[in-house]
Amino acid sequence: AMADPCSFASPACCRTRHLYLRCRADFGARALRGTAAFTARAEREALRCLVLDTRDVQVFKVTVNGQDAKFVFGEKHSFKGAPLEITFPFELRRGQEAVVEISFESSPKSSALQWFTPEQTSGKKHPFLFSQCQATHCRAIFPCQDTPAVKLTYYAEISVPKELVALMSANRDGEMPDPEDSSRKIYLFSQDVPIPCYLIALVVGALESRKIGPRTLVWAEKELVDKSAYEFAEAEAMLKTAEDLAGPYVWGQYDLLVLPPSFPYGGMENPCLTFVTPTLLVSLKLIKVIAHEISHSWTGNLVTNKTWEHFWLNEGHTVYLERRIGGRLFGEQFRHFKALGGWRELQNTINTFGEKNPVTNLVPDLRDVDPDAAYSSVPYEKGFALLFYLEQLLGGPDVFIGFLKAYIQQFAYKSIVTEDWKKFLYSYFKDKVDILDKVDWNSWFHAPGMPPVMPTYDMTLANACVALSQRWIQAKESDLGSFSSADLKEMSSHQLIEFLTLLLLEPPLPVSHVKRMQQVYDFNAIHNSEIRFRWLRLCIKSKWEEAIPLALKMATDQGRMKFTRPLFRDLYNFDKCRDLAVKTFLEHRASMHPVTSMLVAKDLNQDQ
Repeated sequence: AMADPCSFASPACCRTRHLYLRCRADFGARALRGTAAFTARAEREALRCLVLDTRDVQVFKVTVNGQDAKFVFGEKHSFKGAPLEITFPFELRRGQEAVVEISFESSPKSSALQWFTPEQTSGKKHPFLFSQCQATHCRAIFPCQDTPAVKLTYYAEISVPKELVALMSANRDGEMPDPEDSSRKIYLFSQDVPIPCYLIALVVGALESRKIGPRTLVWAEKELVDKSAYEFAEAEAMLKTAEDLAGPYVWGQYDLLVLPPSFPYGGMENPCLTFVTPTLLVSLKLIKVIAHEISHSWTGNLVTNKTWEHFWLNEGHTVYLERRIGGRLFGEQFRHFKALGGWRELQNTINTFGEKNPVTNLVPDLRDVDPDAAYSSVPYEKGFALLFYLEQLLGGPDVFIGFLKAYIQQFAYKSIVTEDWKKFLYSYFKDKVDILDKVDWNSWFHAPGMPPVMPTYDMTLANACVALSQRWIQAKESDLGSFSSADLKEMSSHQLIEFLTLLLLEPPLPVSHVKRMQQVYDFNAIHNSEIRFRWLRLCIKSKWEEAIPLALKMATDQGRMKFTRPLFRDLYNFDKCRDLAVKTFLEHRASMHPVTSMLVAKDLNQDQ
């Protein structure tokens, strides 16, 4: 069995199968404190110990079946944290279970939690808390086997101030007054489908909900809830399309939660409760992110990567399903257009990391690599490109969706590695082994840079973007008069995004060009975050000083790493505003998400 390089746990000796979590959210101390009781099963004879992952967590007491147990923290590792080594007061036989209960408290600087003062929320009256455990941050809330190789069910009781609401990645089982404190109440949750602990999620805030479908509520602060309900109205139609493509939805509820703007990702596929960024509310990527997070209900949450080195199994398949949903809703030409956009996104990422950089391998080696630092579009877009290439090789979309459905059925509720996937591909397509043997598997999986083969793309919707971007690239000063607002008349927002992406792949345009572009297209007036982000990058790369305050504002008004990190990087590389970029980051650092602030600090060489 491949060990997980990102975890200290040894699931081959002992596996945690269920968690009973009881804790209170203390906004004054910025801490979660309580007990985590694991039902653990011995996987070998004469078991005397259990090793759990922790990072910046205090442990006060450990019991095993109610008896006191000795525990000690091992040596602290820079990003993995420290192993918690628990010695049982008695031996367990193979297959025997015991309840290991740990009294813990999280640190105010926990990398998994972001605490907000009332001033940082939309409503300005109440504090707010959310967690983000993927990839390896669950260990920064409570000790656990923090590896996706282990799946468990959970039951939770969370005590919060009674004017607030708690939600988790689980079914809501009601609420009751807190018997120990009349100013608080306890919310109850149960998750009966086994999940890896990176999918345990908690949010606490002044949240309201609106019902938008038979199994869907949208949750948000009061100020955003009606707008959110309107924007996400398509969720049920998308769920039905996904079920048709991937099989039955097993999680019961599918709720959506809109978080504060500092949430570091576009969305997070927490079971029963997808977390989304409010940057989506003014963006056409809305459909994409919701389709993506819905698809994770099968690929990622049901079939899971066993270690983070095989993250492409989660993300490549999810992007594939997300684009199949898009194809159903908007047609096959649109699916191809989005697929080609993904290929360009991959080119962009590989330009940033360097084509020889081993983190651009589809299956990277994560020994001594922090998975947060390795995070990029590679597992998403190189993974998708492989599946799209195989779809074309093996007989088209209808044939390939048959494989995907069978793959999900085969590995549901399990955690797997790339080799498991490849063996199943070969057995499903046993009549096409000669075709499969021609695939350069070694380069696809283990070589850095762009894939060895480019799939075929229908260019119908992309041609207009390519043509307009080429006009700008080739234009001399004397040609700038030939551009006008009419250039964009026939183009969708999706095509504008692609037009700007193509320009970003080229050497920077002269500043005269971007000034003219603003004159004729008025991109500064567009609030769609995907367009605005690319436009501001283009301006900063061309060293247009007037864009500096706009780029700084976008980098700090929201915290999506996909936007914040490249904007700060580009500002830092523009000599005129390097110092201002660093100064702005340092001013905002305290209110940023802990993972975002750590990565931006690295980008700006402020992490000493």
